[in-house]
Amino acid sequence: MFEATLQQGNLLKKILEAVKDLVNEANLDCSPSGVQLQAMDSSHVSLVTLLLKSGGFERYRCDRNLTLGINMSSMAKILKCAGNDDAITLRCQDDADTLTFVFESKEKDKVSDFQLKLMAIDAESLGIPEQEYKAVVVMPSGEFQRICRDISVLGDTVNIAVSKEGVKFAASGDIGAGNILVKQHRSADKEAESTTIELQEPVSLNFALRYLTTFSKATGLSEKVKLSMAKDVPLVVEYAIGEMGYIRYFLAPKIDDEAEEH
Repeated sequence: MFEATLQQGNLLKKILEAVKDLVNEANLDCSPSGVQLQAMDSSHVSLVTLLLKSGGFERYRCDRNLTLGINMSSMAKILKCAGNDDAITLRCQDDADTLTFVFESKEKDKVSDFQLKLMAIDAESLGIPEQEYKAVVVMPSGEFQRICRDISVLGDTVNIAVSKEGVKFAASGDIGAGNILVKQHRSADKEAESTTIELQEPVSLNFALRYLTTFSKATGLSEKVKLSMAKDVPLVVEYAIGEMGYIRYFLAPKIDDEAEEH
């Protein structure tokens, strides 16, 4: 038996918004310690991992490890039926072929339940190697989202360069070119507005902007976003989900000759 209740069901809606445009189908791996997801996008350029620890749920029960094959857009449709203030419970018997969603209003005067058919998804779990990153940037997530949106009008590739000066986002295309430099700064009274950079050596890499724009749909989950970079390894874009866990996106850099073709 698996049962997990989130008092703030809206959190689950935000998580699904952050995943469904990247991954259409994925396995939710439920264990006594929490819920995990790992899936590649259809073009195998990016990878998303999600961790929700059992302690972050109001109630959590998982008698044995369960793998729930989910169609993300179908789950998003069901979650649209939940009010933003509703508590959401996920429930599944050990051998069931459906996952039950129970939505309970704040006043407890309305309870809805929906069943989602589960799928058999053949997905191998990828071992993500421990990596040492040469540049780690922590910045306001809203600012990162805005930069991705603003710079995408210029081209489909962005160069992200981290140096002592700050983190610079640059793009160029048919209509012109643009650079946005975010310098390291600490805001004493508003920690959420600070940008911090840990730098071992300068890093400059090119990425496909459309993926970064999709990743930034997780902005609603966290005030901060963490970008971890090193030469020749995928960029990691991480949003913390309170004390509960995180969502991480991995994106392979574009190779120079590939970048020139675009």
